Amino acid sequence: MKFSVENIKGLYLDIIKEIGNIGAGNAATSLSELINRKIEMEVPSVEILDTEQIVKILGGEDLVVCGVYLNFHGDINGTILLILDITSSNNLLSILFQRPVENFEYNDLEISALQEIGNILSSSYINSVSSLSNLKINISVPSVSIDMAGSILSVPAIEYGTISDKIILIENKLSEGGSEITAKFFLMPDIDSFKILFKSLGVLTDEE
Repeated sequence: MKFSVENIKGLYLDIIKEIGNIGAGNAATSLSELINRKIEMEVPSVEILDTEQIVKILGGEDLVVCGVYLNFHGDINGTILLILDITSSNNLLSILFQRPVENFEYNDLEISALQEIGNILSSSYINSVSSLSNLKINISVPSVSIDMAGSILSVPAIEYGTISDKIILIENKLSEGGSEITAKFFLMPDIDSFKILFKSLGVLTDEE
């Protein structure tokens, strides 16, 4: 059977969930160290979605969200898109700067902070993949966009749509004090990278 994103279930999905668990734990630890306070974390949820479901999950194409977009490359290649609803990005900035942030007209310092936090969170997932598989993976400098969900999703959807109509969603829920943050990671490795990853973990043969 030819391997495809549609075949990610059973053991393959369990591996993606384990990557999600390790990555989320690393992310919570990294954020805790950054702010010098404990970040609580729920067990992340992992789903394989139709790409057409993404906008609905985010609340509609006209909803303004914060998107952090980056590429990873090396032994495997692909894209990560981190989406934060505006309440979550405001809470994240409020925790970081210890002052209320109540709108999405962010200044340069706040945009830079979101870029760095996106880098930290995404690196946590990439490092979990690398540590489990012994693959060498680097990430690009993240770019941040505050825009309607439909606009933010348009570029990666077009790029990834040539590979598959499925996408991996890892949803994290983090909290500090009374502030909650929902971070949605959309993972979009190319299909050869999936094969390399699962072969390096011993769950995919050369014939598949």
